[in-house]
Amino acid sequence: MQSNNQPTNRPAAEPTADTSAPITNHQSPITNSPTDLLRFSTAGSVDDGKSTLIGRLLYDSKAIFEDQMEAVELASRNRGDEYVDLALLTDGLRSEREQGITIDVAYRYFATPKRKFIIADTPGHIQYTRNMVTGASTAELAIILIDARKGVLTQSKRHGFLAALLQIPHLVVAVNKMDLVDYDRKVYQRIVDEYKAFAAKLDINDMVFIPLSALKGDNVVDKSLNMPWYDGTTLLHHLETVNVGTSRNIIDFRFPVQTVVRPNQNFRGFAGQVVSGRIGPGEDIVVLPSGISSRVRSVVTFDGELEEAGVGDSVILTLEDEVDISRGDMIVRKRNLPEKSSQIDATLCWMNEEPMDPNGAYWLIHTTRNVRAFVSELNYKIDVDTMHREQAHTLELNEIGRVQLTTTHPLFFDPYQVNRSTGSFILVDPATNNTVAAGMIRSASRNVGDLVNEAEAEAKRRQSTNVTWEQTGITRSMREELNGHKAAVLWFTGLSGSGKSTIAKALERRLFGLGCRTFFLDGDNLRHGLNGDLGFAPEDRKENIRRAAEVAKLAFAHGNLVLASFISPYQSERDFARTLLPEGRFFEVYVKCDLEVLKRRDPKGLYAKALAGEIKEFTGISAPYEEPAQPDILIESDIQSVDEIVESILARLLRLNVLSSI
Repeated sequence: MQSNNQPTNRPAAEPTADTSAPITNHQSPITNSPTDLLRFSTAGSVDDGKSTLIGRLLYDSKAIFEDQMEAVELASRNRGDEYVDLALLTDGLRSEREQGITIDVAYRYFATPKRKFIIADTPGHIQYTRNMVTGASTAELAIILIDARKGVLTQSKRHGFLAALLQIPHLVVAVNKMDLVDYDRKVYQRIVDEYKAFAAKLDINDMVFIPLSALKGDNVVDKSLNMPWYDGTTLLHHLETVNVGTSRNIIDFRFPVQTVVRPNQNFRGFAGQVVSGRIGPGEDIVVLPSGISSRVRSVVTFDGELEEAGVGDSVILTLEDEVDISRGDMIVRKRNLPEKSSQIDATLCWMNEEPMDPNGAYWLIHTTRNVRAFVSELNYKIDVDTMHREQAHTLELNEIGRVQLTTTHPLFFDPYQVNRSTGSFILVDPATNNTVAAGMIRSASRNVGDLVNEAEAEAKRRQSTNVTWEQTGITRSMREELNGHKAAVLWFTGLSGSGKSTIAKALERRLFGLGCRTFFLDGDNLRHGLNGDLGFAPEDRKENIRRAAEVAKLAFAHGNLVLASFISPYQSERDFARTLLPEGRFFEVYVKCDLEVLKRRDPKGLYAKALAGEIKEFTGISAPYEEPAQPDILIESDIQSVDEIVESILARLLRLNVLSSI
C-alpha cells in the first residue's frame, strides 16, 4: 500500500503566489492563456466520489490552507467519520455537507508547476442537469466518475451525452472506488467495454479511461501499486499534459462590442473581448449590423498598445474611420463573416421551474447583443437517458430539446460546433429577469420562412403554363417621355407606426403637385382586397409581399412613380421585389424609428395588444424584422419631420435623374 493513502494532520504547505485560496467563477487571479490554464468539470452519480476526488487533487497538490484543513478535520470529527473527509473541501453549502452530496456548482482553483486549473464540481442528480450544463459550458475537459461497484448507470450515460452536446473536446472516464472491488481488472475492463459501446453513438473525439481510488489516492496524483496491470497515465499527469486550447477558434475573428470608450475628444475606442480569432493594427474589418468597413488603427490595453490580440484578450480597438458603433455590434474581418439570420435552429436546455411557454416572448442574450425571441417551433425533446427523440409541446425543468427560434433582429453567429462563444446564448424571462434556458446554435433555420437565398429561388419560381405575357402598344419609355419623369418604385419598409404610409402619402402629394404620375400601394389596403385571404404566418407574409411586388411591377411598367408602403420584414422579400425591376429603378427606403418610441406612439393600440399577447405574429414584438443593412434611402422618422423627409427624398430623386426638376 502507498504511504499517502490518508491525509495526516500535518500543516498544509506554505501558499505561494500561484496557490491562493479557492476562487469562484466570479473572480479569478489568473489569465486565460490557452497553454497554462485548463478548465475542467466533474460529474457523476450520487456518491460516486466527485468531491472526494477534487479534495484529493487539492490536498496532494498542496493547494489547501492550514485553516481550511483544520476546518475539514473538525467537520469530519463532528460527523463521526473515522477519516478526514476530503469531500468537505468542496461541499461548501450547509445542505451539501449535511447530505454528503453536491447540489450547486462549486468552482475551485489549484495549480501545479506545469499548469493552472479551474474545476467545476457539478451535481450528478437528474434534477440538477441545468447545473451541470452551467458548469461544463466553458470546460475543455470533463471527468465522468463511475463507481466501480455499480458500473455504468443511466446517469453515467447522461453525463457523456451532455459532454458531447456541449462539444467538450476531452473526456476522462474515471472508474472510482477500485479499492472497494479489490482493484479487480475484470471489473474495470467490463465498465470500459460497456461505456465505449455507448460512446460510439456520440461525437467524442478524445476519451481516456483511468482506474482510481479518490479516497486512497490510487492513480490520482501518484501511480498505484495496487493496480500493476494498468500501464496508463495518472489523472493529474493527464490533466497537466492534455492538449489545451483545441476548442478555441483561433481562425474566425469575432469581437462583440461591450462599450464605447471616449475619455476625451481625441480618443474613441470600442471595448470588448476577443472571443475567437486574432486581430492587429492595419487589418480590414467590417462592423455588423451596419456593414460599414474600416481598418484597425490600434489595439489598446491598460498597459499600452499590442501588436496583436488573441482569444480571451480584453482590449480596446480604435479604427481609422469615424464609425457609429454601440454595444451589441460585432467587429469581424472583412472577408470572414459570421452567419446572419433571424431564424435560428438550436438545441435548448430548459433551466427554469416554470415550463417553456411556446407562445411566450423572451430576451435572447447572445454575446453582447440582446434581442427579443420567440419559439417558432419545438421539434422534439431528447430523452438524455436513452437519447431517443420524443414529441413534446413544451420543455420542463432540465429537459433538452431542439427548437426553432425567431428573433426580432438578426443574430450574427457561428454554429456552436465551430465557435462555442458565438454559437451559444441564454434566454431570459422579461417579467422576472430570470435566466430560463441555455442554447447552442446549430444553424440558421431552413424550414421557417425559407429565408435562405429566397430572392434567387423566387426568381426561378414556377409560372403558370399556357400563358403569354401581353405587351401593350404603348411602351414604358413612351409613357416616361410624356410624363416628364422616369418610372421607379420607392419601397418604404419599417416597423408598424414608423410613419411609412404617412411619409409616402405626403411625398405623393408633392409629386402630384409637380405633375408626376404616381401609384400608391399600402399593405393594409391590399389586405382589404387582393390579399384578404392571407394571414400573418411567415408563408402568408411571404405571399403578401410577392403579390404586392408584382402589382408594383405592373404599375411601374405603365410609367408611374410607385410608392409602396409595406412592413416587409424579411430582407429576402425586399430583394425579390428588387429583382422584378431594371437596375437603378428600385429604391429601398428604410423608415427607421426606435422601438421604444413606437411603443409610446402606438396610434392604433397595436403594440399594447401585442405585448399583452392579444395579437400573435406582430412584427417587432412577436415576429422578426430584418433591418436593411444598406438601404438606398435611410430616413429616421423619430428625429426628422415629415416635411424634411419628403424634401430629402425629392432631392435624392433629382440627383438620380428620376425627376428632371422640382
